[in-house]
Amino acid sequence: MSTDAQLHTGEPHAAGLAQRLNWLRAGVLGANDGIVSVAAVVVGVAGATSQHAAILTAGLAALVGGAISMALGEYVSVSSQSDSEKALIAKERRELAEMPEEELAELAAIYEAKGLSSATARQVATELTAHDALAAHLDAELNIDADDVVSPWHAAIASAVAFTAGAILPLVAILVVPEPAKVLVTFVVVLAALAATGATAAWIGGSPRFRATLRVVVGGALALGATFAIGSLLGTAGVV
Repeated sequence: MSTDAQLHTGEPHAAGLAQRLNWLRAGVLGANDGIVSVAAVVVGVAGATSQHAAILTAGLAALVGGAISMALGEYVSVSSQSDSEKALIAKERRELAEMPEEELAELAAIYEAKGLSSATARQVATELTAHDALAAHLDAELNIDADDVVSPWHAAIASAVAFTAGAILPLVAILVVPEPAKVLVTFVVVLAALAATGATAAWIGGSPRFRATLRVVVGGALALGATFAIGSLLGTAGVV
């Protein structure tokens, strides 16, 4: 490995970065939501009744509904982003075809505004335009890579699969573990899984892991505690 490559190890210079981060982001968020939402449902139902049929029904409903909802939400959100990026790319391509000299001057002005001399900025703009005019303008003006537009289908599938994988964990835990330890074990399993997703999310974003993990674990604990308390109150009151 060259010295320059070693200096930039771990920095996001690889092509297709937006696509990979999109997949990872959707996957981690999907898993986290699957763990928390389904765990909250099954723990809440378990607080009201110990019947496996009721817990299983509620858990499966939450799993299927949540996975579809997550996939749809990701698809709509990323589709909007993708459509905007494609529209900007088409606009820039049209402007380059209709007024190349004005676009060249605009590109040179961008580099001059970043600190280059007028002559150097013009030379840089000219060379980049000769190499790939569209890529040069998309990068300088819009920070877009035409070959790296995010895919809504990838995000939707990753989110749905991750949600399902995360949701299965609390569902299995609360159904397999016998009374009276099932709720406690489910709490422990869920919080451990949330710690893993929090650390993974921090690793992807390059942020401090402890803080990110603590936020996710505390939030999950609050959600589980609240739903279990509500379920227990309803069960004690004879509502269910």
